[in-house]
Amino acid sequence: MNSETFVDEGSGMESSIVAEFGGSEGDALIEPYEGLEFDSEDHAKAFYDEYARRLGFVMRVMSCRRSEVDGRILSRRLGCNKEGHCVSIRGKFGTVRKPRTSNREGCKAMILIKIEKSGKWIVRKYVRDHNHPLVVSSRESRHTMDEKDKQIQELTAELRRKKRLCATYREQMLAFIKDVEEHGDQLSTKVQLVVNSMREVESEES
Repeated sequence: MNSETFVDEGSGMESSIVAEFGGSEGDALIEPYEGLEFDSEDHAKAFYDEYARRLGFVMRVMSCRRSEVDGRILSRRLGCNKEGHCVSIRGKFGTVRKPRTSNREGCKAMILIKIEKSGKWIVRKYVRDHNHPLVVSSRESRHTMDEKDKQIQELTAELRRKKRLCATYREQMLAFIKDVEEHGDQLSTKVQLVVNSMREVESEES
């Protein structure tokens, strides 16, 4: 069994899982549940990101657990961006510095996903309730969302677009590499046939 350690990280992505679990506004909202399976960690992130957008909060990628043997991620927590609390900082002489504006409200909503031996990512824990109002990003309610949340959603949407573009480039690159490898194999086969023919000729002459 692998030894494991906890690490904090953050990111987000969208994929075809959004369409599979209901990607358009008219579709029924699919809620997470313990035992829900995903093909990859990115698919789980995309699903929870879409769920968060439609429910009215912003997803935050939280802590992960890594193997101390090979460093691969074994589990990941995805939650609300209002998770945690703003911590006051004491100055050199004991005075409390004015904390920066924070949208943290100690929200506990989250899902915990773990990778199984099959390679599937499974939801092992799901906390549904938020301790703050949810704001759906629509034309009518967008003006009620605080500026930081709007900025996070805009950046998340831009990140999704960039990652879709990267995925397209990666597919094209892999297809090109496959063509090059197949062409190389064909050349190797032809060269080997020529070498074998020359050896047969030399053998007959000798």
